[in-house]
Amino acid sequence: MPRTRKRVLLGIFDFFILFAALWLSYAIRLGEAFSPGLQQLGLLVAAPAIALPFLYQLGFYRVVVRYLTETTVWTIMKALALSIPLWLAIVYMTEIRGIEGVPRTIPIIYFIVGTAMLSGSRLLAKRLLGAAVEDVVNQKRILIYGAGPVGRQLAAALKLDPRNIPLGFLDDDPALHGAEVAGLRVHSPDKFAKLIDSLDVQEIIVCSDAVDSTAKSAIFRQLAKTPVRLSFLPSVASGFGGDLVSRVRDIGIGDLLGRPMVPPDSAILSAPIAGKTVLVTGAGGSIGSELCRQIVTLKAKALILFELDEFALYEIERALRPKAGGELIPILGSVTDEQRVRRLFEDHSVDTVFHAAAYKHVPMVELNPIAGIVNNVLGTWTVAKAAYDAGVEYFVLISTDKAVRPTNVMGATKRWAEIIVRCFASRDAEGNGKRRFCSVRFGNVIGSQGSVVPLFKEQIERGGPLTLTDQKMTRYFMSVNEAAELIIQAASLSQKGEIFLLDMGAPVRIYDLAENMIRLAGLSVKDKDNPNGDIEIEIVGSRPGEKLFEELFYDPESVEKTIHPKIMYGKRQPLETSRIREALDELEAAVRKGDAEAARDALFSFIKEG
Repeated sequence: MPRTRKRVLLGIFDFFILFAALWLSYAIRLGEAFSPGLQQLGLLVAAPAIALPFLYQLGFYRVVVRYLTETTVWTIMKALALSIPLWLAIVYMTEIRGIEGVPRTIPIIYFIVGTAMLSGSRLLAKRLLGAAVEDVVNQKRILIYGAGPVGRQLAAALKLDPRNIPLGFLDDDPALHGAEVAGLRVHSPDKFAKLIDSLDVQEIIVCSDAVDSTAKSAIFRQLAKTPVRLSFLPSVASGFGGDLVSRVRDIGIGDLLGRPMVPPDSAILSAPIAGKTVLVTGAGGSIGSELCRQIVTLKAKALILFELDEFALYEIERALRPKAGGELIPILGSVTDEQRVRRLFEDHSVDTVFHAAAYKHVPMVELNPIAGIVNNVLGTWTVAKAAYDAGVEYFVLISTDKAVRPTNVMGATKRWAEIIVRCFASRDAEGNGKRRFCSVRFGNVIGSQGSVVPLFKEQIERGGPLTLTDQKMTRYFMSVNEAAELIIQAASLSQKGEIFLLDMGAPVRIYDLAENMIRLAGLSVKDKDNPNGDIEIEIVGSRPGEKLFEELFYDPESVEKTIHPKIMYGKRQPLETSRIREALDELEAAVRKGDAEAARDALFSFIKEG
């Protein structure tokens, strides 16, 4: 039954319940059966009529019967407590006109009896109709977006389970609107908001063949604003099979970003990997682990996993072991341990290095600047120098958009790391590309450790609020899979110290991200327009070193294209390599003294734009 009709019928039922409660209140007070006159009958009608809007406004009619709790009784008590004074005002006005009044104890008795009868009716329904309610609750009323072959197959598969109720199709083709396909009516997507209410829709499944990749994210963002579950059926080109329903998955936050995927160029993807010994520092981190997962599929001769965190190293080694075609070498250690790093390069003939080890959490590094400098700056120097001395073919630094005009220690350390990599690239005096050192700079990775997406997920699970620093704040996002794929391809394109920039698309407003994550969780945003919503978004103010928006390059005019549409690079600026070692010595001296302020000054004073 459509949701609106259910609420109307429940409202009518509750009207008579409250009418009966007030009549019974009179009977209790008078000690006999009560026969109201015409004027008194009007007062009996007025009381429930005033109470119903309060019940609706307080969310009484959004409660599912099987989930009744003491909160429901509290809602009834609040509604009656608010409505009875208004009813008494009407009673007072009738008394002024000479009509018989109401005994003073009637409102108190009505409050008690009304609460008991309303809550009792719901509890009785929960107990007596439990099985029937359970069946109804377990049913899923579904709209299918896409009336093409995949949508028709999905509708047929859904009908095999009596708990699934396909209600119809949404489709962009105007020629199908109003027609019946596979026994179901086809509707215009423009009407989905009305359909959700009139058909009591609980879930919308978007079929992969119904939308192209560029329109998909826009449709997802539009549907995400609705109070229903949103799902997606990926491509089923391999055959429909009998388990089509199991392929339906929830929409993730990545689906809302709308990043058109560019298939990788297999030649440049495999060039730095196939048949080579590859080292990944920070192999247990978000980016490092994804790089490792892709490297094992590209036929590396050997993959060295270098990681400080023992458990993270254990986890990634365990995940890769069944898939590894070549040798898998887990090594526990720190990039700041010069002796350990040098021995690594001496023991293994490393061809390619992906340097992903870094402290990246801005507020934490801001509070611990010396640790950040040691790991991100001195650690990069240690690994880059050892790699250069060993004659590696490829060296790739994983950088960040926070390295552009940095306002925090973390961003400044990554800018330093970029300069260090350029320094070693410029040392290759032969200029024949024997040692290809480069940096790859990009924004936030969805779901990476310590980033905003897992933080919001955790806050939603706790019931909120979601905290963000400013309503205007924006960030760039991409998936970890896409980032790793582009990093490997950028390695192939490197020649001599480039800073590659990944095309991150349009920046995302973090407030919009928070709203979408709440809705994707099947909840509503609590704000001034919806005070009865589920999760509130709280603005807590900016943290030390945090910027409202990030940039990918200093000068947009200096950006050049590569053969890959999603990989660009910044023109190299003159680099005073003689000053780098000097500045590094100054930085090391401050670190050895434990002088955080001097270390911070040395860190920022040397940074040059470029």
